[in-house]
Order: sequence, then C-alpha cells, then structure tokens
Amino acid sequence: MSVQNWTFLMVGLSFALYIGIAIWSRAGSTKEFYVAGGQISPLTNGLATAADWMSAASFISVAGIISFIGRDGSVYLMGWTGGYVLLALLLAPYLRKFGKYTVPDFVGDRYYSNVARVVAVLCAIFISFTYVAGQMRGVGIVFSRFLDVGINEGVLIGMCIVFFYAVLGGMKGITYTQVAQYCVLIFAFLVPAIYISIMITNQPIPQLGFGSTLADGSGVYLLDKLDGLSQELGFAAYTTGRKTTIDLFFITAALMVGTAGLPHVLVRFYTVPTVSAARTSAGWALLFIALLYTTVPAVSAFARTNLLTVIPGIAYSDVPEWFSTWEDIGLIQFEDKNGDGRIQYTGPASEIENELTIDRDIIVLANPEIAQLPAWVIGLVAAGGLAAALSTAAGLLLVISTAVAHDLLKSTFMPSITEKAELRVARIAAGLAVVVAGYFGINPPGFVAQVVAFAFGLVAASFFPIILLGIFWKRANNIGAIAGMVCGIGFTAGYIVYFKFLHPELNVAAEWLFGISPEGIGTLGMLINFAVAIVLSLLTAPPPAEVQALVEEIRLPDNVAGVRKASA
Repeated sequence: MSVQNWTFLMVGLSFALYIGIAIWSRAGSTKEFYVAGGQISPLTNGLATAADWMSAASFISVAGIISFIGRDGSVYLMGWTGGYVLLALLLAPYLRKFGKYTVPDFVGDRYYSNVARVVAVLCAIFISFTYVAGQMRGVGIVFSRFLDVGINEGVLIGMCIVFFYAVLGGMKGITYTQVAQYCVLIFAFLVPAIYISIMITNQPIPQLGFGSTLADGSGVYLLDKLDGLSQELGFAAYTTGRKTTIDLFFITAALMVGTAGLPHVLVRFYTVPTVSAARTSAGWALLFIALLYTTVPAVSAFARTNLLTVIPGIAYSDVPEWFSTWEDIGLIQFEDKNGDGRIQYTGPASEIENELTIDRDIIVLANPEIAQLPAWVIGLVAAGGLAAALSTAAGLLLVISTAVAHDLLKSTFMPSITEKAELRVARIAAGLAVVVAGYFGINPPGFVAQVVAFAFGLVAASFFPIILLGIFWKRANNIGAIAGMVCGIGFTAGYIVYFKFLHPELNVAAEWLFGISPEGIGTLGMLINFAVAIVLSLLTAPPPAEVQALVEEIRLPDNVAGVRKASA
C-alpha cells in the first residue's frame, strides 16, 4: 500500500479506538467529568499522565529543535523531565491530599478568597489557550502532510475529534483515551528510532546508537560525523552550544517549574483514590515519559545526519518525493538564488548563501521518509503525532471547561447550581474552548515547541510560587498570593508580547533584559511572584488559624494526621 493509504488506515483505526473509548467511558456526574470519579488505578493514571504531559512539542518539535540547534536544545529535555520530578516530589501528593478538583480550587480555599480563585482561573485559561495553540498546530501539520489536506483543514478535523471525546467523556473519557494514545505515540516514536539506529550504527537501542560508531566500518562516531557535516556547510558544530549560560539556566528553570505547575497535569493526581496512589502513579508516569525522552537526542542526531547527507548540493530536479510533498504544503521552501539548479543548504559561517528553509516541526515526521523506511512506519508516525497532540489538547480543554463551570460558577458566582446544570455548562465551555483552540491552531504565535515554552513560562510565573508557598509556608496570605500571581504573569506575558509580537526586530540577545530570552523570562517572573507574595504576606495580616492548621494537615502522613484528628 502507499504511504497515504497506510496513513489513512493507521489514523482511522486510532480515531475509531478513541471514539469507542469515549462512548464506553462517558461521564455521568460532575465528579466523573472533572476527576474521573477519583478511582483510577496508579498504573492507568501513570499512562494517562504521560500522554497528557507528552504533547505535540514532545513528539514532533523537541527532536526538531535539537536537530537544528544542537546542544542548546537540551534545555527542553532537562527542563521538562526535571520539572516532572519536581512535580512528583513537591506538589502532587499534597494537592491530592487537599482533595479539590482543580488548581484554582486549591488557590481559592488555601488563600480563603474568591478573588484569588478568579485570578487563578484567568491564569489557567490564559495558560491553557497558549499551550493548546501548539497542540492544534501540530495536528494541522500532521494532517496536511499525510492526509492531503491543508493545515487549516487539518486543525478543523482535529477539533472535531477532540470535541467528541472531551465534551462527551470528560476526565473519565479522556483518561482511558489517553492510555490508548500513549501506547500509540510511544510505539510510533520508538519503531522508526530503532529502525534508523540499526541502519546508521548497527545498534538496535537508539540511546546506545547515539554514542556509537557508524555502520559503514569507518570507525567514526555518529556525533563526530555530524559535527563534521555541520561545520563543512557553515553551521556551528552540532555538539557546540551558542546560548549564554544565564539564558540556558533561565530557560531550563522556566520549563522545570512550569512543568511542576501545569494545571492539566496536576489535576491528574486527583483522579486516583489515595495520596499513596498519587505518588505511585507519578513514578509510573516518569518511567513512561523516560522511554520517549531518552530517545529524543538519538532521533535528533539521526535525522540531522540523514538530512545533511541527502539534501545539500542535490539537483532540485532530483529531490526525493518527500521533499516535494513537504514543499507543496509550505513547510520546506527552496529559492534558487544563484540559478544553478542545485540546493545550497548552508549556515551563517558559509560563504555560499543559503537557499533552503525547513520548518523545524517537520523533522520527526519526515525522518522515516528521509531514511526510506517502509510505508507502514510512516503511517504509524503520523498516528503517533496526532495521538500526542490530541491527548494534551483534551487535557487542556478540560482545564478550561472545569475552570468555567466549577471554579467560576459553582464555587464563586452560582453556588446553588445543580450538578446537572453544572455538567451541562462544563460541556458547553469545553465545546467553546475547542473552537478558540482551533483558531489559535490556524493562527499560531510560533512553532510548536516555542509556543509551548511560552506557556510553561507563564505557569512558572503564576501558579508555581503560589502553590509552593501555599503548601509549605503557613504565613502566605491572600493579598500576597493575588498580587504575586498578577505581577508574575503580567510581567512575563508583557515581556513575551513585546519581543515576539510588538517588536520582533528587537528579539536579539543584545536587547533582552539581563540577556534572558522570552522563552526563559518566566523564571524571572517566578522570582517576582515569590518576592511580591512573601513581602506583602509579611506586611499584612496572617491567614486565619483554620487555614494555617490546614497547611500543617496536608503535609502530614495519613497515619499521623489520623492520630491528630482522633486526639483532637
């Protein structure tokens, strides 16, 4: 069968599976819609959490970034993986013990303020829409390449699928769908990686192939070969970093603490029955995440090696079919500047002008075609990319619908609303969120991983300090929390908008504050949030005694807490 037929088959089967699961696991109550009834097993939740967290950025874009910028791209691996460890150790068990549905719920009750709750809701919605834009962009790219439709039409198809199982099934449906999506995406990522690793290095384990010698018998190591190819074409050596130390640190920290505060990931730990189960599911999720993330550097190196071996100097009339297909949808562009009919793909250090522009988001999807893998592998990768994007998009849309129905209406403005009416509002909000997400997918503010990095920076500047202080510092009060969130996210969003949208011509290291890029500014926003929250909390009245007692209670092990309650 052709690549397109295999793709239709793989994607069609996976979509049928997702829709079938959504129908089978339809939510019948608000608790099932918000937290899947709180009865998900740790293993199941670990699989769902891994799928929820590994978005289109993880599957499609991270390997592409590392392929193009080399060592500097490792900030995404360090930040996102380290952030999950931070989440599992510092936040997840305590939030599960607190027992609320959402992060805004925690903020509202811990800081005894509906104003704090509303600010947290607005932050959650803003962050989720920023994040979901990257996912819908990823959906559009996959559909446009493999199903012969435009990017915009691809986004619309993805909207329909997400609408069906997110609106119908809620968290219950999303959880079981995400288990299936994890299985699809991890299989789709590992199979071509193993294939190509064997082809290039004779090593079936990609993580080992990354550090092995080439299969051609030359004895040259893969990374040495890649460094040489890059430098010959005028690029910096693949293993050489170009970012400043301070920017690397700030980007890594923003991604790390942003991960630890992601509302759509945190809510997953409310779906298990106990605090112990929350800890166990975090461990399972870390294992499942590591399967993909430890493979990413190898996939990046394989893709870059194949690309630099095939493309530079080739006659335009002789380009492979995959090149023409990606060119047709605008994600590869060739301009024959010297009129010789050959493709000059060069870096800034070359004397020859570069004639080729490649979208970073295509590298993982194009890699099997570049390596001439079987058609069924190419179709499988398309299904995996869609699974990664749709799984995270569904989790984000649920955060938005829950924020509107539960945190704004039920907990703030309409406490007497019936459960049936609340569930109806949640579904309507999820549907409207799908429409807005589709718009951002059609008009994205950047490539997938870059957009996601902005979302993580916004989380770092808003939620993480307030959650951390709320768990570990009894003195943190509502005034400090509200002001901290507003100042943190306001500064970070303003910085990103200024450099990325209002004055993109100034988006260079020489113009950045302290040399910190927009991708890393969330760390500074986090520090501002901490400073404002701590200072104002110390200058104003402490929280009520019952709130301080609650803070102590959620940090105690269950057996100690039970003894304390009994003695009281």
